[in-house]
Amino acid sequence: MTTHDGATPVMLITGGSGGIGRALAARLRQQGCTVIVAARDADRLHAAAAELDVEPVQVDVTVAAEVDALVAGVLARHGRIDGVAHCVGSILLKPLHLTSDDDWARTLLLNLTSAFHVMRAVVARHRAPLSIALVSSSAAGIGLPNHEAIAAAKAGIEGLVRSSAATYAGRGVRVNAVAPGLVRTPLAARITGSEAALKTSLALHPIGRIGEPDDVAAVLAHLLDPASSWITGQVIGVDGGMSRVRA
Repeated sequence: MTTHDGATPVMLITGGSGGIGRALAARLRQQGCTVIVAARDADRLHAAAAELDVEPVQVDVTVAAEVDALVAGVLARHGRIDGVAHCVGSILLKPLHLTSDDDWARTLLLNLTSAFHVMRAVVARHRAPLSIALVSSSAAGIGLPNHEAIAAAKAGIEGLVRSSAATYAGRGVRVNAVAPGLVRTPLAARITGSEAALKTSLALHPIGRIGEPDDVAAVLAHLLDPASSWITGQVIGVDGGMSRVRA
């Protein structure tokens, strides 16, 4: 992968020590990119950095000042950011009447507010062209029981994508998202580790399997690639047909 000016792309992945973030970092490194991985957990972050040969930065993306410092630091060290993938998120499976105020606030903070912090920091300092890719969920587009808080947060992600894509298109910024179904990551271990829950989830995915991190990483890498310069404002389902197909 190369930029339009022939330089090595500099890619920033927030939440880069998680399942999808690590898979994306590995894929981007294989494509020759300089990759900066940002995450909150120091042990997981440095393990990922050692394994993948990427640059680690410890940061809490729910804190705006830390995100501003992250972006400023990357620009100071590398002089550019060509792509940003925000892979931070959570899974909360509770019906509305059992969702506490803290559950609600935490879900919005981790999924939607963190994305807002990252996008704001990057577009305020960007040099065109720039690609931003966020992670939504198939739950934002279809009604799934016990997903009220996370569905609302991810629907907010999709609104953020479309509006910011319109706002910044003239400045050379592309904004897109992927919307996965169930993916086999550490975050989803409580679901994938339960035989009953996994059986139920498999029935929702017409292709007959749940996702693997690289299924999602492949689409994120495509969206970040300068060759995809005519794609913006899109939310791409990467969900085994869950949101569109009835087998």
